[in-house]
Amino acid sequence: MAAMLVLSACSSGQETTSGAADVGKVDGKISLTYLQKQGDQEYFIGEAAGAKAKASELGIELKVVNLGNDANKTVGEAQAAISQKSNGLIVVVPDPAVGPQVVQLAKSSKVALLTSDDQICATGPDPAACGADGLVPRIGFSGGQMGGEVGRRAAEEFKKAGWNAAETRTISAWKQDVTVCTDRVSAAKKAFAETAGVAVQNLDVPTDNSPTGAQDKIAATITANASVKHWVVWGCNDENVQGGVTALENAGFTADNVIGVGLGAYLACKNWSSGKPSGMKAALFINGRDVGALAVQTMYDKLKNGKEFPKEAFAPTKMVDASSWKDAGVACS
Repeated sequence: MAAMLVLSACSSGQETTSGAADVGKVDGKISLTYLQKQGDQEYFIGEAAGAKAKASELGIELKVVNLGNDANKTVGEAQAAISQKSNGLIVVVPDPAVGPQVVQLAKSSKVALLTSDDQICATGPDPAACGADGLVPRIGFSGGQMGGEVGRRAAEEFKKAGWNAAETRTISAWKQDVTVCTDRVSAAKKAFAETAGVAVQNLDVPTDNSPTGAQDKIAATITANASVKHWVVWGCNDENVQGGVTALENAGFTADNVIGVGLGAYLACKNWSSGKPSGMKAALFINGRDVGALAVQTMYDKLKNGKEFPKEAFAPTKMVDASSWKDAGVACS
């Protein structure tokens, strides 16, 4: 694991104390609570499994809570965890707007706070508008790196298809108030433009990051652009791309006129398991188990050994397709 993970500090090069101010070492058994949005999603199921395995290895008492998409539940469950004497909270928030409340709860109770996957800010609801010192330490993936890989693969598929740029549109689909999603999509756009070598018009589609939500919004976009013959779809996660591919199939587009590049691979692989042609051409495999394990290890290092949190810690990724997803160990949702 250590060889696979890359620690990345912000421009100051300093480790952060945000989320861990006034938190002392724990001499006895460590108790942690992992609060996850969308806990029934395959990625987060894997993340919870990785966290539990690492907690068992380290002798940590760990409770995992599924927040669903309820931002208000985040605060209530954080309060409950603190009252139950958790030494540390690891949080994947449904909405970053609750960030300041969660930070204040942890700080006032001298409980260590770490986020995984999505960022939160101590001083405001929007992490994108937050100063570096206000961002809570995060364990996850590099949005820029992931988006770049997706955009490059999409461009390679576009060039291989030989499509006319004027008859093609790219769709960027994501929940636009989630900072890490915006990072991914922005990087995908940039990498596609640089790799494709021609200008292809992009259409931004705001979604709720769910397959059905993305499908509905992208279906409306397809209807509004009836003259387009070829479509390229990427987004914040597999859900957005799966929704887009399904919407295009329902609109009568065949697999050879659709390029979908997912992010996660846990839904993309379902398209490949049938062996039939699919508009889902590839997906970036992100393994939630690695993130969950690293989050617990990072919290243990802080509480047991006094090691300061890094600003961010990133887990590895791998591009997969119909020919390689099984060997990569992708678990289909």
